[in-house]
Amino acid sequence: MSKKRTLDGFFQSSSPKRARISPERELKAKTSHVILNSLDAPTDWSDHPTYPYPVPHFPKQLQDALTEVPASEGKDINDQLDLDLLYFQPYIPKSLENELFQFLRRELFFYRVQYKIKRGPTETMINTPRYTTVFGVDATSFFDPKDPTIIRETHSSKPVLSSKYACKPRPLPHCLDSLRQITEIFTNSTYNFCLVNYYANGNDSISYHSDDERFLGENPAIASFSLGAKRDFLMRHKPYPLNGSSKPNTKASKNADGEALPSLKLTLASGDMVLMRGTTQSTWLHSIPKRKGPEAGKGRINITFRKALVKGGTENYYQYNVGSGGVWKWDDRKGEMREWKKGDGDAKEERMS
Repeated sequence: MSKKRTLDGFFQSSSPKRARISPERELKAKTSHVILNSLDAPTDWSDHPTYPYPVPHFPKQLQDALTEVPASEGKDINDQLDLDLLYFQPYIPKSLENELFQFLRRELFFYRVQYKIKRGPTETMINTPRYTTVFGVDATSFFDPKDPTIIRETHSSKPVLSSKYACKPRPLPHCLDSLRQITEIFTNSTYNFCLVNYYANGNDSISYHSDDERFLGENPAIASFSLGAKRDFLMRHKPYPLNGSSKPNTKASKNADGEALPSLKLTLASGDMVLMRGTTQSTWLHSIPKRKGPEAGKGRINITFRKALVKGGTENYYQYNVGSGGVWKWDDRKGEMREWKKGDGDAKEERMS
């Protein structure tokens, strides 16, 4: 079982109330964003040529409050075949989770991705049933600490060739990178990607799947945060492949011998975090089904941190989480996501006007 600690204790700061980030972590954080300072602006901002508009840093009170995570001890869930989870109820303090949810929904930019899949001779257009966004680059590259507009090769530190990536990788904004650093400490893992999903209501969902792509390596660790509305997180063991296929039948609820597959249901509340590790991805499926009832009209944000090892991971994540569609931004006045167009302005312009 994971013990509850604060960042103060981890870094052994001389001050009992403030966390002291090590010089190495502080430098690493600076590699992932460009800070825009203004005497008239209420905060600092992260910007990059790949961003449609700048993203503000966390307000100071929110940033300081994050030194008190995790809010509870992590509970090991490993009593079923091949399952290895660490479940925090919650990880983000209840006094903080709503402010964090509102901030990220308001300030991040999202996409409603469409993509084509081919089953035999038939090509089908898929509309992603949620809003998505992604930041990061795989382990073969890194953003230059002095100029994050330059991506360098990890093995040589030389700038990557323009032909290396078909997509346009972008660094984590400071707000998400702060959360990444804290998450790395308490999960004993490192991450170079952040995926964010926004489920606008109970009709938005994600079907059964596993994050077992080869570009994540063997037994990947994935930290998954929930903010906003409660949603059921369903898991079930993968069935054995049928008829000599190398892929399991993801729609099956029983094995070939008729035996029911092991399953699990977690009702994730705002602030909860599930760390999926070990053989979980290679042997289990998970989903967020559609929901009816009191929480169905409320939005939910899911943040996952993960580590892609090769460039195939970068191409995959940007293809399926950014694509070629338009940008969507939360409209506080209308209480909904609206398609954002260049010239509409952004939070920085509004606050500085």
